[in-house]
Amino acid sequence: MSAERETNVSVVLPTAAAPAAVAFADMSDPVRRRRSSAPVALLLAAVIGGFGAFGVITAANARTADVQRIEGLELVLTAQDGPAQNYLLIGSDTRENADPNDADFGSIGDTSAVQGRRSDTIMILRQEANGNGASIVSLPRDLWVDIVGRDSPSRINSAYGDGTDVLAATITRELGIPINHVVDIDFNGFKDLVDAVGGTTVCFEYATRDKNTGLDQQPGCHQLDGVQSLQYARSRYYEEFRDGGWQTDPRSDLGRIERQQNFLQQTADATIAQLQSDPFLASKLIDAGTAAVRMDPGLDPVAAAGTLRKAFSAGLNKYQLPVVGVTKDGNAVLLLDDGAEPILDYFRGIGPPPPVVP
Repeated sequence: MSAERETNVSVVLPTAAAPAAVAFADMSDPVRRRRSSAPVALLLAAVIGGFGAFGVITAANARTADVQRIEGLELVLTAQDGPAQNYLLIGSDTRENADPNDADFGSIGDTSAVQGRRSDTIMILRQEANGNGASIVSLPRDLWVDIVGRDSPSRINSAYGDGTDVLAATITRELGIPINHVVDIDFNGFKDLVDAVGGTTVCFEYATRDKNTGLDQQPGCHQLDGVQSLQYARSRYYEEFRDGGWQTDPRSDLGRIERQQNFLQQTADATIAQLQSDPFLASKLIDAGTAAVRMDPGLDPVAAAGTLRKAFSAGLNKYQLPVVGVTKDGNAVLLLDDGAEPILDYFRGIGPPPPVVP
């Protein structure tokens, strides 16, 4: 994968006025879990779209003009031909920009410990025509698929190591979902964006830890900085101290998806609320966003902001694909289960929106 192909982007950020400033570790509330303002990877558009001021848009145009772009996507992205657009949102686990001085360097490591790139988080955001609604589906990283350009199947998150274009092409070929745009953020970019908004408050019902990511929180509500937020968002071995002992969330990546979606929602919501009282935060976020995120060359974050803001103002419908755990070639992986087709058809653009399951 050439250096040119792995250059990066800015942020597409949606907007939705929302008062919540707290992310809850307890996911028992189905309404809170299924409604969202926007992923952090769409933060810049939220800033721009939520602030329609000429000065902010002028500044955003100037800064996003220098943003890095992901090359090599021309043959795999689909031109919009229908009422909706699909955005591929990628959270990368690359260690290429790891800083030995960071507090979490010991748990993350550098390229000597983890080489190449994998998509730690994969989401498809569907934006309806003219911003009339939006939906999102998360793809489990352990989903077992045939990877474009390979002779044997593998986990879908490994496709990213062969190139962003390979991941997009694999999603289109294997799941039938056309991809119109791509937005990509890595670990350091995630931390920078969270720190830029002053952190996110997460409430823990029990003492919580993950020895792999370094997550270690006591019961109560705590303001998590970028490092702590990444520990929380990355957690697949999430443990709570209940009934006299440590109990691991048996859902692994599926439980992590729920926590991620909730965390990203509350971070975006809190950011929108802060922007109303602190307009200078917009400049800080634009700076952090343009340095942290990468996108396809055809995506204009400023132009996208208006329709995304409108789409997210009514909330975001969230979907998870039903999956079943199996063993393939000695690997514990996931396969699509019954019930996936209606969701896939919707994101393919050939079916109606399925009901959102509480």
